[in-house]
Amino acid sequence: MTGGALLLAAGFGRRFGADKRRQRLADGTPLLLASLTRYGAAFAAVTVVLRPEDDDLADQALALPSRAAVRVVRCADAVHGMGHSLACGAAACRDWDYLFVAFADMPWVREDTLARLLEALTKNMTDDPARIVVPEYRGTPGHPVGFGAAHLPALAALTGDRGARAVLQASTTAPLRIDVDDPGVLRDVDRPEDLDAPA
Repeated sequence: MTGGALLLAAGFGRRFGADKRRQRLADGTPLLLASLTRYGAAFAAVTVVLRPEDDDLADQALALPSRAAVRVVRCADAVHGMGHSLACGAAACRDWDYLFVAFADMPWVREDTLARLLEALTKNMTDDPARIVVPEYRGTPGHPVGFGAAHLPALAALTGDRGARAVLQASTTAPLRIDVDDPGVLRDVDRPEDLDAPA
């Protein structure tokens, strides 16, 4: 069974006020590379979606030591919203059996959490390629969300600012909710002060 993480990193950080992908966490690690390191340790493959002009970020991502096969795709329509970035990445992963939609501004999801979500999805996909897995922390759903191959065409058709939630809500298969003791599934970098939060 082939699959991995789709790491969305083509946003513009308008609420943040700067390009947060290049900002450093409290330990000095650039945000994008921190997230890529985490997902690269947990998955066999990671596809990173960047903007066309992100040559430096692409070089850094591809040079980062990782057990995962890291691939970079460029989304020419990223300026039009997250749905375009997600669609671009999903289209590049159309030969996968599953993918986990992940965000570059959420670097605190624990590796053991990712391993648990991966196991839950692949185990339950044997008879159901439409399976979806969602982590929950204290009753609140978080990320990354795992999708079986049956959902890849719908993910690849997204536009505008419509994210994977639209695909999740349209699914006729109820998502498998995994209770995790990991606040990282909810934590993102929205403001500059979030960068200094402890891991």
